[in-house]
Amino acid sequence: MTKTKFTREDALQFHLEPTPGKWEVQATVPMTTQRDLSLAYSPGVAVPCEDIAANPELAYDYTNKGNLVAVISNGTAVLGLGNLGALGGKPVMEGKSVLFKRFADVNSIDIELDTEDPEEFINAVRLMGPTFGGVNLEDIKAPECFIIEQTLKEQMDIPVFHDDQHGTAVICAAGLINALHISGKKIEDCKIVLNGAGAAGIACIELLKRMGARHENCIVADTKGVIYQGRTEGMNQWKSAHAVATELRTLEEAMKGADVFLGVSAKGAVTQQMVLDMADNPVIFAMANPDPEITPEEAHEVREDAIVATGRSDYPNQVNNVLGFPYLFRGALDIHARAINDEMKIACAEALARLAREDVPDEVGMAYGKKLSFGRDYIIPTPFDPRLIYVIPPAVAQAGMDTGAARRPIIDMDAYELTLKSRMDPTASILRSLNARARAAQGTVIFAEGDDSRVLRAAVQYQRAGMGKAIVVGREADVKTKLTAEGLGDAVSELEVVNAANTAYLDEYKEFLYERLQRKGFDRHDIHRLAARDRHVFSALMLAHGHGDALVTGATRKSAHVLDLMNHVFDVDAEHGAVGVTAVLHKGRIVLIADTLVHEWPDEEDLANIAERSADVARHLGLEPRVAFVSFSTFGYPRSERAEKMHLAPNVLDQRGVDFEYEGEMTVDVALNTQAQAGYSFQRLSGPANILVVPARHSSSISVKLMQEMADATVIGPILSGVDKSIQICSSNSTVNDILNMAVLAACKVG
Repeated sequence: MTKTKFTREDALQFHLEPTPGKWEVQATVPMTTQRDLSLAYSPGVAVPCEDIAANPELAYDYTNKGNLVAVISNGTAVLGLGNLGALGGKPVMEGKSVLFKRFADVNSIDIELDTEDPEEFINAVRLMGPTFGGVNLEDIKAPECFIIEQTLKEQMDIPVFHDDQHGTAVICAAGLINALHISGKKIEDCKIVLNGAGAAGIACIELLKRMGARHENCIVADTKGVIYQGRTEGMNQWKSAHAVATELRTLEEAMKGADVFLGVSAKGAVTQQMVLDMADNPVIFAMANPDPEITPEEAHEVREDAIVATGRSDYPNQVNNVLGFPYLFRGALDIHARAINDEMKIACAEALARLAREDVPDEVGMAYGKKLSFGRDYIIPTPFDPRLIYVIPPAVAQAGMDTGAARRPIIDMDAYELTLKSRMDPTASILRSLNARARAAQGTVIFAEGDDSRVLRAAVQYQRAGMGKAIVVGREADVKTKLTAEGLGDAVSELEVVNAANTAYLDEYKEFLYERLQRKGFDRHDIHRLAARDRHVFSALMLAHGHGDALVTGATRKSAHVLDLMNHVFDVDAEHGAVGVTAVLHKGRIVLIADTLVHEWPDEEDLANIAERSADVARHLGLEPRVAFVSFSTFGYPRSERAEKMHLAPNVLDQRGVDFEYEGEMTVDVALNTQAQAGYSFQRLSGPANILVVPARHSSSISVKLMQEMADATVIGPILSGVDKSIQICSSNSTVNDILNMAVLAACKVG
């Protein structure tokens, strides 16, 4: 296991640059005119003020209350560092606010209260209640944290959630659901030992009891040993609630025959002998930070059957609160909840557990540098799983509605899930439309490269998502081996696997290919080799003969090479009007760039063709085309022979009488910026261009890759347009998700 390494200087620089701290406030309304000022402040602001005073519920409509959480601490228990005070804990609270925004698009403000008096703390938070939709308490020492949270829950009508308690408990519960699923045990039968009776430990055991664990089966221990009925030393009311009638006095004694160990205590608290003493398939959640009670290596050295989780990111099965609190609050805020109750927490845990059992997207594995699939080393989803935002909040919201915690129930949960997808991913609305069309089309998509596990997983997902039928070109044994290795052995029987050896159409395919290529230097032997041995050509022949509706290829070979192979069967070249269009999505904007695949150095006629094909793609994606022919010059200045064709291309479209907006030549800033466009009153675009036709393939490639690398833009394509059949060519570094997106484009016959 490799640890993330950084120096003190790295950490300080991170907090210093580009500006001190980790977040800033941005306005969501314009503030450029006197009218804007009048509406935002006096006198216009009086109107919503009066309405809210008459009906407080309207605060959720006219203010940011409904998406604003306070992260509040007094710094008495900062991380594992102890009592650093209110100001010393501020970087942690800022970090928590950043996590809320990054993972669930929840706006958050950190508030540090300079008091250790619970009454003062409670009063301060209660008085701030009107500002927020929820309160996240953080880094407050026990037992004061119990008093503070319970009192605020009783006094406030918005969710109050102490994450150190319940966040840990929810993720712990999610992991335990799956650990017991793997080990074939039921929670009500398990002997559970908890070491550490602070805020997190007490919350964990309470939640597990709500989920079915039996009180008499749960042994809680602290630094003074087992908490038994009659013990007086080091006790408080929260510990007493979990005291049991037992002769056990030490952690060592309690661990004998235990099914589950939960540790929220200290490094080294668990020995290898204790692990040996546990029952079969022991579950060990060693959650002490920064160092666990026992490391996974130490546990597995003596018990291969142990399922181990820790609080650390450099070990498998990290119990990470960021999997819980952003999505709990997202779901709670969206129903204008009065509280986050146990049912909502359990719904969160169960949804997390279900998600871990599903196929893991490639993007997640790439983020962690390894392949992830459900099993002993993957019982909890990872924080960067893109599905969390639209899987967890609906489950939380539904539980809140079912238990009467919602002020404003969600009527259409499907629509809610779609808004969550769109909230975090600018591509989502476009992909949503394409997915709906693909489901309606029910197309049969040929996946050419059945020798690649990414392609196979995309094929399985395409079919299981109800898009249509997936046909994989490959060898049956190879497909079975690769899918089984990916943890998808049950999907083998679902896919149709086709190859030259098992098709009845090979002779027909070869005859067709010979007719096309006999005057291009290909003899019968060449034709057999191409048709029978090259999967790209074989797949294209299937498509040409109507044995599939669309084709996806290119994940294993360079796109230029795949394009040459496609040309054996179809006219996929510049001469016949083929064009590659790439969609670039960034900060909610989409721009199509063309040609990114076919034309090396197009002339003005080619550029006009590229514009027409790009307009077709734009309309397929739900956009009204606005084409800009871009160069380093704008409307003739500076003059250059290299820019002349970009100047002439709009004239070609004039002669053709096309039905979309176009203009040029112009620089990219004029094309995309309405203020820059205003300097040219004669120009014909009604708004920012959404299609950029570039001078050559090298400039398109540079533009797309620069946006991808520097701005972290989402790139879809190149989308192949202008070919008789629906063919999409992936890039060789495509993820499963990329391949699936291209299959959806192909099924929708985009381009």
